[in-house]
Amino acid sequence: MNYFLYCRKSTDVEDKQVLSIEAQLSELRDFATRENLAITETFIEKQSAKIPGRPIFNKMIEQIEKGRAQGIIAWHPDRLARNSVDGGKIIYLVDTGTIAALRFPTFWFEPTPQGKFMLNISFGQSKYYIDSLSENTKRGLRQKLRRGEYPGRVPVGYINDSRDKSIAVDRKKAKIIKEAFELYAKNESRLEDISAFLAQNGIVTRGTKRSVKRSQVSHILLNPFYYGHFRFLGEIHEGKHEPIITKKLFDKVQEVLRDRGKPQRKANDPKLLCGLLHCGNCGMGITAEVRKGHTYYRCTKKSKTVKCLEKYIREEELDRQLSQELQKFSLPEDWANRLLQMTAKEEQGIAHSSAVLTQASRNELQDIKTKLPRLLDSYLDQDVDREDYRQKKADLMSRKKTLEEKIGELEQGRNSWLGPMREWLKDAQNIGKIAQNSDLSAKKVSAKKIFGSDLHLSAKKITGRPAIQWAAIAAAHEKTGKMPVCNLLERVSGVGPPSVPWEGTIIAVIRHPPSPAIAGFGGAKPADARDGGIRLAVAPKGAKAGFGLHYTKL
Repeated sequence: MNYFLYCRKSTDVEDKQVLSIEAQLSELRDFATRENLAITETFIEKQSAKIPGRPIFNKMIEQIEKGRAQGIIAWHPDRLARNSVDGGKIIYLVDTGTIAALRFPTFWFEPTPQGKFMLNISFGQSKYYIDSLSENTKRGLRQKLRRGEYPGRVPVGYINDSRDKSIAVDRKKAKIIKEAFELYAKNESRLEDISAFLAQNGIVTRGTKRSVKRSQVSHILLNPFYYGHFRFLGEIHEGKHEPIITKKLFDKVQEVLRDRGKPQRKANDPKLLCGLLHCGNCGMGITAEVRKGHTYYRCTKKSKTVKCLEKYIREEELDRQLSQELQKFSLPEDWANRLLQMTAKEEQGIAHSSAVLTQASRNELQDIKTKLPRLLDSYLDQDVDREDYRQKKADLMSRKKTLEEKIGELEQGRNSWLGPMREWLKDAQNIGKIAQNSDLSAKKVSAKKIFGSDLHLSAKKITGRPAIQWAAIAAAHEKTGKMPVCNLLERVSGVGPPSVPWEGTIIAVIRHPPSPAIAGFGGAKPADARDGGIRLAVAPKGAKAGFGLHYTKL
């Protein structure tokens, strides 16, 4: 009688205690020698037997059905089958006489009713073991997810700590990952630039040690793991690991990714002032070219609807006009010092609780915590399909994290606007110095801060609409000298941000008594008419930080 020798071992959990392939071969060949069994061919398979479809096992069965062997030698019946299809196939072949013998060093079998009964029980035990193990594994996995433990290999910036099975932050790489997020959030870098940045700081692919690919950079920037959540099997879970970035920064990066869509080519800036201005006639960009040793700026004239007739302007004249414009937004040193004193006083005086401000966020957060288990119940009751459940859960988890960060910021105090305001005062003080020097790059940066993308060149003249805080300075300069004394004062309720964001969208000069058209602009309360002064209410729409410039007659 001819026998086939079959060895199998998978990398699954159920095979951790099973002999290796080499050990099985050695044991089975010794067993065949002792029992005087003729082995005609050896089949080795490295695959789980819990589902049908093993190619080498199926090939062996086909060979047996063709009569090239009449028996099988294996270490144990569970090496042959752990599923009902393969187990039933073997028993059927034994019933029909195609398989005359099954020999195992660890299990007795004879092709008798009792032997087939015991073989059937052995296959059933193997099936039961793998089913219960699978269920226990899933239950353990669900428990890990409930505890906020990520059941897999952590992304770059973190380390799987094998000592206590926890996730630790890789302090060196985490700093680089955070800088990569901040760099991309500025909307000035491509995915390739982020890849180069990571490579320069030692973050490369694990295997090849090459630069991280665009797709891998995109995966990093899209991974919620870095702000404290993680995605597993398409579902978002709240993790207990330490976040590297804030949810606010993550959302900013997602906004940039959505807006850009595809990587943009690096802008061609032959001259420093390119990219700052737009044509006031057709709205196209302004480019530059060199003629007879001089640099000229002109409209690109790429509009398909407007025939642009704008003429060239020399760089020297453009520089002169830009410097003249910047001077309008220079904050005098005494004004800046007075505002800094006010902000310092405001900072010292902040002592009241932020409970009222955080209550609405707390209520919404509690509502989300109530909705999450209800959503799970709806999914388990099959009222919601799996895709809708995943999407709705992801939305709720994202909003939950945003609210938690918002509440944390509010609980730290209402003086978070002081830092940005001091930075703005510093920039405003430096504008005058920048306007007077010949550094075109610094002038371009300052003009971008003041006008954004709303700076135009028309009839060889620069025109633009500044941001509202800069417009306040320009308006204040226009009134300088028209009143006996000029001081910088806070608005009625203080120099700090109001509890309700101002709704101002333009700069308003309010004379007292104010005209009906502009009374109460921006939520600012007009001063008593006896002041005889003007108030400049300043704050962008929707922003909580603001300031006021107020002239008063003393």
